[in-house]
Amino acid sequence: MGIVFIDTTGLKCPQPILKIAAKSPDMQPGDILEVLGDCPTFERDIKAWCKRLKKTLIFIRDEGSNRKRCQIKF
Repeated sequence: MGIVFIDTTGLKCPQPILKIAAKSPDMQPGDILEVLGDCPTFERDIKAWCKRLKKTLIFIRDEGSNRKRCQIKF
């Protein structure tokens, strides 16, 4: 089990989700993907992606300055 970090700050929809989708084939069961983003639709997009692909959303938290951080368990 490992933690992989992606910084999508400055990217707008759909780029953060595309970055996550590109990284997901490298993830093993139990791995955690941590993503930082500031896209206005970041939280909604992350929740929808996790639900659609049946991944566990551990948390989404506000980091200030319109940035949010989330962890997704594979």
